[in-house]
Amino acid sequence: MRPAHLCLAVLVAAVWGVNFTVVEIGLGHFPPLLFSALRFLVAALPAVFFVGRPKVAWKWIVAVGLVLGVAKFGLLFIGMDAGMPAGLSSLVLQIQAVFTALIAHVVLGERPTGVRLAGMAVALCGVALAAVDEGTGGPLGAFALVIAAAACWGVSNVLTRKASPPDSFNFMVWVSTVPVLPLLGLSLLTEGPARDLDALRALDWRGAGIVVYVAWITTVLGFGAWGRLLHRYPASTVAPFSLLVPVFGMSSAALFLGEPIGPLRWGAAALLVGGVALTSLAPSRTTRATVRPADGPTRDRIGEPA
Repeated sequence: MRPAHLCLAVLVAAVWGVNFTVVEIGLGHFPPLLFSALRFLVAALPAVFFVGRPKVAWKWIVAVGLVLGVAKFGLLFIGMDAGMPAGLSSLVLQIQAVFTALIAHVVLGERPTGVRLAGMAVALCGVALAAVDEGTGGPLGAFALVIAAAACWGVSNVLTRKASPPDSFNFMVWVSTVPVLPLLGLSLLTEGPARDLDALRALDWRGAGIVVYVAWITTVLGFGAWGRLLHRYPASTVAPFSLLVPVFGMSSAALFLGEPIGPLRWGAAALLVGGVALTSLAPSRTTRATVRPADGPTRDRIGEPA
């Protein structure tokens, strides 16, 4: 990766890490599915009226919107609401890197090298070490929901790579329009109209600020930048940077929520950073298939533009 893209990947990880603390606070204001619906509603409006028409086929927008917006975030928010603490959630969710690499291998033909596999193993050891330090922290069902959310994130990473949107900001805004109605419908069915109305009536400046952060900073800007990286690099190169998210997630949870960080946790952070460094510097073996656009240079369907 180029240095600027390395910095962008780390910045996105920081934004997403802090987001777990923000979500934990936000779940004290809103039911989980309503909270997720508001997130995407604010992310989509009014931006959708200014970004222009979608630049990829609607099938990709709908697919990513349902998998990322409804499935991944719905499961994550429900899991955290059911008892998974912010720090532990930021750890467990990072198993998505393994799901992404496996799906990318099957769907995109991206075969990680031995060095990259070793880097992922080191980073995942860091996740395991931090998980041992903290323990499950909540009901087994909540833990399983976050694992399922991680699998959905892996699917959405590969779908985004497959869609290869030329304008990731445009793509993320349009993707954000898809989950709103399904999440609102699920909220009304499972959380109930009375609970939703009570949460909306009690909305204050703090609650509004939380929605704006998770909508614009983490969703539109964060996933827009992530999509740009996936457009330029193989999914198995980009995905491991999400393993930095627990470093920022645990730090922000300790600072704002009082979750402790002991020596084992710091050791886990060192393993995560080292593993990500190995993974990002190692080249990947990909199945090559090139096309030459009528007005531009040859581009690799799987790898970086030539």
